[in-house]
Amino acid sequence: MKIVEILLVEAPHQPGTMAKVLAIIGEMKITVEGMNAIRRMHKDTVWELTIEYDDSLDMQVLVDKINDLSKAKVVGKSDRVFNRHKGGKIKTQSSIAINSLEVLRDVYTPGVARVCQAIQAEPKKIRKYTNLTNTVAIVTNGTAILGLGDIGPEAGLPVMEGKSAIFSELVDISGVPILLKEKDPLRIIETVEAIAPSFGAILLEDIKAPECFQIEAELIHRLDKPVFHDDQHGTAIVVLAALLTATRSLGVNIKDKTFGLLGLGAAGMGICTLMLQYGVKEVLGSDINENALKRLRGDGGTPMGLEELMQKADIVVATTGVKGLIKPEMIKEGQIIMPLTNPDPEIEPDIALQQGAIFASDGKTVNNMLAFPGLFRGALDAGTDKITHSMKIAAAEALSSLAKGDALVPSALDKEAHRTVARAVYDCATREK
Repeated sequence: MKIVEILLVEAPHQPGTMAKVLAIIGEMKITVEGMNAIRRMHKDTVWELTIEYDDSLDMQVLVDKINDLSKAKVVGKSDRVFNRHKGGKIKTQSSIAINSLEVLRDVYTPGVARVCQAIQAEPKKIRKYTNLTNTVAIVTNGTAILGLGDIGPEAGLPVMEGKSAIFSELVDISGVPILLKEKDPLRIIETVEAIAPSFGAILLEDIKAPECFQIEAELIHRLDKPVFHDDQHGTAIVVLAALLTATRSLGVNIKDKTFGLLGLGAAGMGICTLMLQYGVKEVLGSDINENALKRLRGDGGTPMGLEELMQKADIVVATTGVKGLIKPEMIKEGQIIMPLTNPDPEIEPDIALQQGAIFASDGKTVNNMLAFPGLFRGALDAGTDKITHSMKIAAAEALSSLAKGDALVPSALDKEAHRTVARAVYDCATREK
């Protein structure tokens, strides 16, 4: 894992001193991300160095080497990532300034009683007189947090807060983290069903396979509001968008090609399902788990071994987590290859291209943050009770249409991209009503 840290180095204001500090950093194969002079004294300057290094490195060794220099010393250090998490990343704020007794009486007692009675008499008014249509529950039990695995719901809270912050910043949605200390799928389903009236939609996050499939399917059946498992479908939407861009640039129709997926976990199955719904001619899948292969067959895909898939598929996407799984000799002339595992893919794109692939890209371009904010914004605005495959495809097509230059998809921080996705999903949902 890469760690970003800030070092404060005090050194004389004279030629060559900081060059020696930077030389030590370079010798230890540490990357300098930024360097700023933050304070100038009579003879010395304090420099802020932002560095990135592998977590296997002992930082004290670097500090000691800098301090061993006769004219420089480390006077402080901090972890940039932890600094940004201090106190949490989200908070609840009033959308009305409560600055008089009159306002207080209107928004709380006694005035609020009239609004409660109005909703009781006409339940649809909850959409107009509460924040329900801007509120999403972000639900996890902590069993599949990022690439860390089952670390528990509490340890997963920073991820859920991150999702909430993204919702707020990009599409003005209030995301509320919900941590469940529960692994039984039925109890999770019942718990989410019980709290669902508080929210306009449910985002399931970092729940491991295969339980995630059962939980999502049953909640979609039980609830009259959107339910979406991001690990499955968010990744699938962005992969489809990237492939649409790539095939368009190559003059290829993706629907005429045989698609292959290596690794049928949550993301892999989500990708396969969306490809089938999009109308790809044939979807092949490979996994060491027999139950995953049965699930693929049940959804309309064709299970097969790794080497056979590599020979038959025109487009190969890999989500296995296994570095170097795809051997160079497995690449077929003219294939499109997308090994998505980070930080080390199933095959390096450069090697795939050298072996005859017509296109290759890794997982650094695929960020499901591009999908879920606009998808939920559009679904909530449309008042739909479910997120359909057509809405996911609309989101993917919108993202692909926004790709510029050599990029497969737009920047995840492009707010206009999220607004465009929201409009595409809204239009699709409205047509389907």
